[in-house]
Amino acid sequence: MNILKIVHKNRSKKNDRSLRRELTSVDLFAGAGGFSLAANKAGFKVVAAVEMNRNACETYRVNLVTKFGTNLYEKNILELSPHKLIEQDFPDDRECDLLLGGPPCQGFSVHRINDAGVADPRNKLILRYFKFVATLRPKVFLMENVPGLLWERHRWFLDAFYRAAERSEYTVMDPIVIDARDYGIPQRRKRVFILGVRPDIELDLAWPPAPTHGNEVKRQKNPELKPWTPASSVFNRPVREGDENDIHMRHSDALRAVFESTPPNGGSRHQSARTLPCHAGHDGHKDVYGRIDPSVPAPTMTTACINPSKGRFVHPTEHHGITARQAARFQTFPDWFEFKGGLMSAGQQIGNAVPVELGETLLFPIRDALRNLDAE
Repeated sequence: MNILKIVHKNRSKKNDRSLRRELTSVDLFAGAGGFSLAANKAGFKVVAAVEMNRNACETYRVNLVTKFGTNLYEKNILELSPHKLIEQDFPDDRECDLLLGGPPCQGFSVHRINDAGVADPRNKLILRYFKFVATLRPKVFLMENVPGLLWERHRWFLDAFYRAAERSEYTVMDPIVIDARDYGIPQRRKRVFILGVRPDIELDLAWPPAPTHGNEVKRQKNPELKPWTPASSVFNRPVREGDENDIHMRHSDALRAVFESTPPNGGSRHQSARTLPCHAGHDGHKDVYGRIDPSVPAPTMTTACINPSKGRFVHPTEHHGITARQAARFQTFPDWFEFKGGLMSAGQQIGNAVPVELGETLLFPIRDALRNLDAE
């Protein structure tokens, strides 16, 4: 694994007062707030967040603005000047310690075929992200995106990002593909993370942190690794009464009959008693309408994770798709976190989020390095 190692020499004795300084963060393309919640749990004060989706903003307000006091900008980031954040959220030369964000990734999705997504206008948002980096001058930035970002046909976007980083003299690591399974998240989810450090500081930082979980082969090589967290961890916990996200799609009688005839705990649509008309004549899309296998990590929670027609998203034993709450648990959101806007919007917000516990794990060493820097 490619590891960024930035060592600061001659560190002086730590000062308890400096260690208590509140570290500040900004979350761009914040969505429902998975990365923001992770940052808060890791010890950062998320002073500002930017998101334009109305339902995601309602979710963010209910859960994070009310709890942590984040200043939420419900605005298209292309129409928001980063200087406004400096004026409102970083007065008196207050610094930004950490800039987060995952620019909308559909243009880079591995589900796109041929050259689809090459000219997607959303792809220029990755460059807008760096405009905020260059203006806010955070000590560290951490960007998240899908692995499709690394495809050759998107090369010029990534090259432009690194050229912008070079102009600002940030030390930027190569893209790292991280699988959430390797950090205890109960789903197989690969995402790209890019970390950068401001040129005037040096951090005692080894990043990313070492994986904590692995499959049997990896555990034979490293016995300290824990087994991957199975999907059963999501289904074996009760749901609190009145949970507005304890809802799933309403299916037709014919589709419920398909689910009833599909073997439990990982059964496929091929094993059901009926072939759906849309699948006649071809053998593709093998996972759609399949049941989640509770003995292994679940498939990636996509923006359509509550829809069984979009993947292996049927409950292991019950005859319907997974609920929004179950999808949120796969993303390690706490059960008190409420998603607004209805079932379909909730699924979209959940699928777009950074898994909360993964975010915490990735941010802990950054927090410690910044606190040590303060102590010098």
